[in-house]
Amino acid sequence: MRTPTTALAFALALSTLPAHAKDPALGATTFTTYEAFLSPAQEPGEESEVPKPLEKSLGATAPSTPRENRKSRGHGQLRFARDLSKAYVEVEIQGVNPADIVMFHIHCGPPGVLGPIIVDFGESGSPGKKFTDGRFSVELTNKNVVYVKDMPGLKPSLPEGCPSELGLPGQVKTLAGLEYLARKGVLYFNLHTKAHTYYGEMRGQLYPAKD
Repeated sequence: MRTPTTALAFALALSTLPAHAKDPALGATTFTTYEAFLSPAQEPGEESEVPKPLEKSLGATAPSTPRENRKSRGHGQLRFARDLSKAYVEVEIQGVNPADIVMFHIHCGPPGVLGPIIVDFGESGSPGKKFTDGRFSVELTNKNVVYVKDMPGLKPSLPEGCPSELGLPGQVKTLAGLEYLARKGVLYFNLHTKAHTYYGEMRGQLYPAKD
């Protein structure tokens, strides 16, 4: 019979054995998932508050509705492969006519703060046309993490792109950096429509998905 001392020594010996490496294929087939529930309530301002210099370039082109009266809602997921080679976006919206969508982005910024674009879903065409029955799905790679030198409509221009830490000049350029920002809770979806172009129709801050 093992004595308590023998059992402890055996357990310690097991704990010092080298760990087995995991199957590398799991990196592309298992995921870290973040989700957002989009609503107008998360937007930090009304369309009537668009800065005057930006009204011409980023102002609404259709009648606007106060945030509390809008019926638009949405849910989105951002799933990162564990090897951070690819990510997948799946979004479902309600109460929005896809024909009215003018822009759809992932921005970086804490809740209630406007932040720069880091993924632009309109780069390859109208984002509204990518919604089928209110659903949007796309695969992302490093090339979709953008750094735009000039933000349209702003003079002097300000850079688009997201730093890994506030105050640092370097910009995130990879999905690995994007996932790092997601873990910090500083990424959000923003859906822009003809009636709500500057602040957006609705916004959804991304947080770790819960089962």
